[in-house]
Amino acid sequence: MNSRKRVLSGIQPTADSFQIGNYLGALKQWEQLQNTHETFYSVVDLHAITVEQDPKVLHQRTLVAFAQVIAAGVDPEKSTLFVQSQVPQHAQLAWILGCQTGFGEASRMTQFKDKSQKGGADRTSVGLFTYPILQAADILLYQADQVPVGEDQRQHLELTRDLANRFNNNFGATFTVPEPYIVKESAKILDLQDPSAKMSKSLPAGCVFLLDDEATILKKFKTAVTDSEREIKFDPENKPGVSNLLSIISLVSGKSLTDLEKEFVGKGYGDLKQTAGEAVIENLARPFKYKVDELLADKFELQKLISQGAQKAATVAEVTLKKVHESLGFVV
Repeated sequence: MNSRKRVLSGIQPTADSFQIGNYLGALKQWEQLQNTHETFYSVVDLHAITVEQDPKVLHQRTLVAFAQVIAAGVDPEKSTLFVQSQVPQHAQLAWILGCQTGFGEASRMTQFKDKSQKGGADRTSVGLFTYPILQAADILLYQADQVPVGEDQRQHLELTRDLANRFNNNFGATFTVPEPYIVKESAKILDLQDPSAKMSKSLPAGCVFLLDDEATILKKFKTAVTDSEREIKFDPENKPGVSNLLSIISLVSGKSLTDLEKEFVGKGYGDLKQTAGEAVIENLARPFKYKVDELLADKFELQKLISQGAQKAATVAEVTLKKVHESLGFVV
């Protein structure tokens, strides 16, 4: 019997490239978790269509996202890696869970409130409203024990736990109630132009994309915001820009922050920025892009991996869905 705890996580194919915050804050942990847990990872394209998408762009981004997850170290032999829309049980369970969710309960989700206020009610889809319910289906379908979560997803996981407990209480033990998986040292990579904000694709000027060409990556680091003083030291409160650059160098090179502070004694911010850019290119972006290009060049092999992942995921998902149908009284 497999004694490993089961973990599920997903990433949206909503950009042409992952950024270094995705890798250092999440994907690096995905690689490590597959050695200690039974891991299910998904490119969540159903979630991507809660906002308007160009079909050709979505198709290409999904392929590129799948390749990038592998390039980040996720092994399809160790993990179940799949594209969400290829496993129809996700949408089927989401409908069932939607029928167990109160309207007021769904209305209280802060991400929906924030995004709908920005976009306006007329431009906000029902899919965006029910997004957390589909997310609950993603998790419960695989009977996940743990889910890696950041602060922005904590409320959604609580909804998932509530729905699992409610269904179990109403219809008998059916779902595993998932716990949050807290990464001990989750890297929070900050925007290079605004170190008070988390690095995000929505702020491209200060965001470093892993598939950018090397000249672009270096330029973004050379124009990174620091501060007026000259000393290079790790002090996130008083020197957020400098501390962010030191963190990035440490994470991609393996050097400790203490050693880096010693290394930069007597040097200037120009040296720090140059070193950060070169460290990201040499240790992360260059080998990452090489692997992605290699995977995308062999479309047949990539499609085979996608199909195999979908089959593995569907085998597990169908067991749960059958149990759900039996619990509800559906004819099976």
